[in-house]
Amino acid sequence: MQNVDIYTSPLCGFCHAAKRLLTQKGVSFNEIDVLADPARKPEMITRAGGARTVPQIFVGDTHVGGCDELYALDRAGKLDPLLAA
Repeated sequence: MQNVDIYTSPLCGFCHAAKRLLTQKGVSFNEIDVLADPARKPEMITRAGGARTVPQIFVGDTHVGGCDELYALDRAGKLDPLLAA
């Protein structure tokens, strides 16, 4: 199973939805709260190619994007193979 990093904020409903999907799939993830640790936000922006909104989700070295992209991958049947790669 790939390592999953998710940059979040506790005030973000999309962050909660993304974490809920990952949890339902039994995926453990490394949550990086950019509100509690603002020094990590520049790291997120660099890794995400300039994206500044949360969540930003990474599966291994692959930048998935945000919550909508995560759910779209799941609906297309592409999330499970990405996680297992």
